[in-house]
Amino acid sequence: MRQRDDTRTRRTGSSPACAGGTVYDRDWAADVRRSIRCAGVLLALLLLIDRAAGSLSWWHGALWAGIALLLLLVLFPVRVSAGAGWLAARRLLRTRRVRTDLLVAVRPLDGVAQRLVLRDALGNRAEIDPEVLIRNPGLWHLLDEGARISEAAGTLVCGTTALHRLARRLDSETAREVFRASGLE
Repeated sequence: MRQRDDTRTRRTGSSPACAGGTVYDRDWAADVRRSIRCAGVLLALLLLIDRAAGSLSWWHGALWAGIALLLLLVLFPVRVSAGAGWLAARRLLRTRRVRTDLLVAVRPLDGVAQRLVLRDALGNRAEIDPEVLIRNPGLWHLLDEGARISEAAGTLVCGTTALHRLARRLDSETAREVFRASGLE
């Protein structure tokens, strides 16, 4: 007799956030433009200063372009997308994807740039900025839905406190936006 080991969850309905299937970070393109603009301004300033000093050469120009390119690579934003049961964080050369319905751990990393590290039962790991979730309620909804499934299944053993804290922060930001839009600040 063959037993079925199905780890996929069955969805009974579709939420408005994922009616199209995949939800993306809405501000990603603007973040890319800001990164390019910042690197361009740095390049222009370096070339202008070197030109004013009278020491601009092709070698200096190539060096300044390399420094500006390095800044662009550092500032280039992660593209976060999510669907039913998964979340992906795509960098320039690599995409990391986790199953949100099989989450094992969710850990916040504090520091200069806050990060949220997600790990699933399959050994996958993704690192995202919590601000992306706050700015994109559709992404948060899909992550929260998958995390609730993980929590109910008992696979999410570490990080429920961090997720609940993020949910409270998201609720307060949403309430603040509603009050601001209605003029009740």
